Amino acid sequence: MAIGLSPKLPLTVDEVDGHYVLNKTLKQTATQNLKMLVLTSPGERIMDPAFGVGLRRYFFENNDSSVYEEIRRRIQGQVKKYLNYIDITAVIFNEDSTDQRQFDSNMITIRLEYNIRGANITGILSIPIEM
Repeated sequence: MAIGLSPKLPLTVDEVDGHYVLNKTLKQTATQNLKMLVLTSPGERIMDPAFGVGLRRYFFENNDSSVYEEIRRRIQGQVKKYLNYIDITAVIFNEDSTDQRQFDSNMITIRLEYNIRGANITGILSIPIEM
């Protein structure tokens, strides 16, 4: 049986790791945890109704800087509360001007740059969102 830190989501059967594919590094685990926090809506997680950023609530909001700032504050607050081993160094919206999705006013891309505290590990998570 292989050694890992957590099951990789979505669950996938694997002969090498045992029952499921595993996250084997701290960076893989932190990236997955951050992605789950950002994509979860409050109330979805059993026994913790406050968990999650809740990006779905912004789907029909105006695609402007005031909404971006609200999303940024929500991400930073949730990470501070639930993933306090991660420091968010940047939350960037629609950074890549060559990305065709940027020209669609109903799409944004959120790029999260982070450090794992005490491990000297940095990472980047990009999440495309239709608004």
